[in-house]
Amino acid sequence: MHISRPRSVLLAGAVAVTLSATALPAAFAAPSSTAVISEVYGGGGNSGATLARDFIELANAGSASYDLSGFSVQYLPASPSAGSLWQVSALSGSVAPSGRYLVAEAAGTGGTVALPAPDATGTVAMAAGGGTVALVSGTTPLTCKTAADCAADTRIVDLVGYGSAVVREGSGPATGASNTSSVARGASLVDTDDNAADLTAGTPTPVNSAGETSGGSGPQDPGGPTEPGTVRIHDIQGTTRVSPLEGRPVTGVPGIVTGVRTTGSRGFWIQDTAPDTDARTGEGVFVYTGSTAPDVAVGDSVLVSGKVDEYYPSSTTQSITEITAPKTTVLSSGNALPAPVVLDAASVPDAYVPSADGGSIDSLTLDPSAYALDLYESLEGARVEISDTRVTGATTAYDEVWVSVKPDENRTRRGGTLYSSYDDQNTGRIKVMSLAPDRPVPVADVGDVLSGATTGVMDYASFGGYNLQATELGTLTDNHLGREVTRKQKGKELAVATYNVENLDALDEQAKFDTLAEGVAANLSSPDIVSLEEIQDDNGAVNDGTVGSEATLKRFTDAIVAAGGPQYAWRYVAPENGKDGGEPGGNIRNVFLFNPERVDFVDRAGGDATTAVTAVKTKKGVTLSASPGRIAPTSDAWADSRKPLVGEFRFHGKPVFVIGNHFTSKGGDQPLHGRYQEPRRSSETKRVKQAAEVNTFVKSLLAADDSARVITLGDLNDFAFSPTMDALTSGEVLKPLITTLPASEQYSYVYEGNSQTLDHILTSPGVRRFDYDVVHINAEFADQASDHDPQIVRVDVNAPGHGGH
Repeated sequence: MHISRPRSVLLAGAVAVTLSATALPAAFAAPSSTAVISEVYGGGGNSGATLARDFIELANAGSASYDLSGFSVQYLPASPSAGSLWQVSALSGSVAPSGRYLVAEAAGTGGTVALPAPDATGTVAMAAGGGTVALVSGTTPLTCKTAADCAADTRIVDLVGYGSAVVREGSGPATGASNTSSVARGASLVDTDDNAADLTAGTPTPVNSAGETSGGSGPQDPGGPTEPGTVRIHDIQGTTRVSPLEGRPVTGVPGIVTGVRTTGSRGFWIQDTAPDTDARTGEGVFVYTGSTAPDVAVGDSVLVSGKVDEYYPSSTTQSITEITAPKTTVLSSGNALPAPVVLDAASVPDAYVPSADGGSIDSLTLDPSAYALDLYESLEGARVEISDTRVTGATTAYDEVWVSVKPDENRTRRGGTLYSSYDDQNTGRIKVMSLAPDRPVPVADVGDVLSGATTGVMDYASFGGYNLQATELGTLTDNHLGREVTRKQKGKELAVATYNVENLDALDEQAKFDTLAEGVAANLSSPDIVSLEEIQDDNGAVNDGTVGSEATLKRFTDAIVAAGGPQYAWRYVAPENGKDGGEPGGNIRNVFLFNPERVDFVDRAGGDATTAVTAVKTKKGVTLSASPGRIAPTSDAWADSRKPLVGEFRFHGKPVFVIGNHFTSKGGDQPLHGRYQEPRRSSETKRVKQAAEVNTFVKSLLAADDSARVITLGDLNDFAFSPTMDALTSGEVLKPLITTLPASEQYSYVYEGNSQTLDHILTSPGVRRFDYDVVHINAEFADQASDHDPQIVRVDVNAPGHGGH
């Protein structure tokens, strides 16, 4: 068994930084006297290209060597979106005086000519027609996405925008780049900080530090097999998830190349054109080429020798059967591909995966007619096809989109797929990615349709499990999903909302503040109280002891006013440094915003990071010992986790107690698609303890006044059907409002194509009448300010009678 070899860079999220306000000086006079980007080519391996790889060439017009230690070249798409990230290729060594330095980037499936030996190698698949390349002092990804912002970043030594690039130097980008043309400076390396004037299009001419140029075809592996061996792919795959030949060498395995991957986990897939009759034994397999770009093309008939390996992306996932350390011989090219297996509602079983009573399913014999994951495993590495699939998870920043091959499976009102039980998995979900770097999956929202046929190879990954690596993509049918706007509360209705604003801090871009503020002012119609989760300290992930959030909250509340909302006040209890979990250095916390024109906050001293708030019985009812305060902050239930924030409010003179929560995350739970079935939810234990603490506190309020109006809300990181919710509602002291909605509307979050509920609002029996709404503005959209949808409840504190929606 092979676990967790480094094969790709997984980006967990970008951290915003403050850019220098100092403009970049015109450091590159004509001619340049230092290092510049001398040539850029993004058409390598594309249709009509001669060269097999993209490249970036640097040059040094100076008289002294230019040290590149710790430097990088970075790439940004021509028209970056909010989710676009700079891709980094690290450099080492130096550029000699009057010398060149060659950085090889991703290879395509075409081209016959190899680059000269590169001085550095990256994995970036640059677009042929347009993009931006920067030479950067450092390897931290840039964050700028405009020409002005990049000009202000003093880490950028040189920058070239080509084609339609938004980020470029001077009057415009260099023009003329294509599959067969690069953009390059002249021999004198003139650099006037105007890309359009300084670089022209022409035949690519890569030169490395040794002065070598390209030439010669990419060689086949020396010592490659010349005759088919006795082992076929179905012999390698076997009838279980683990190959019976694991760890053994194989020779001359025949197959047709069905897909090539040149980034991340490099390699190619082959499939046998003479399958056996056993549905359990797969006919496709991945050939892993490591750091070497695969030198084959789709349609090649090949013989592959190497070693069979089961690669586990993590200790809890299933494995991927591979041939590693391959030697490959191409017998012929342009061959027809095996027909794909059609995945649809008829072919994919309704049962998800067999049970192993919490143990590994690795050794269980596959039953592809009974279980969806067994079917997908039997097709691992083989061609599959889906048609007219409903989008159930919006396109991500990593060019992935979730679809369902079952049009009617647990469909939500807005087109998603509802996750409603641990025992009823949605078997039609599958993640789609593109193998063509210049043709990523379309930007889609939930409810859109990937129309027509999408064809590719079945693969498996740690995030999301089985996925379709597309060689042919369907077209997007945009169903124009709209962002919801809830109604305005009436004069005597108290409106209370919860909103996870996803690590908001004062260093974030103004656009994030503005979008979140629009959500509060317009989509939520300016609630009287907003309980916020994931407010960070003022300098975000910088770990210097800062715990205050005043600058963050001022920017946010000012943005709400600018969006047409009221001037909110705020209350919170600052955490102890490094004690509340979340992003290191961020000191995440819960915060109350409130509109002082509509509601009063009862300030009562004594609440701090470590002092527990208590219920105080008085002749007029119950009050808090401190407001704002925290529930049992020293309990081990809250170790390295954010503590609940409790506040006492007055609305029309009547007390309302609000508890803002953000329970511990699901990190560490075994995946739904993993090797252990049923998966163990290890994080649940701590959330149950946290729920019990909140439940105990609510009971103490009700013991002092059984008519107390308590609203408990926030990101509970768990489902309505979970043990966490059972612990929180024990004794029927709290009513979960999500269950009062129609089933097709019971969600506020989308993960791996499942619409689910992690955020909740619950009310005590004293809240006798309410109107509750989940306001869908984020989770279903590719363009989102947060990954959570907010929720709101409107309460008539004077209403008699029983509760209801």
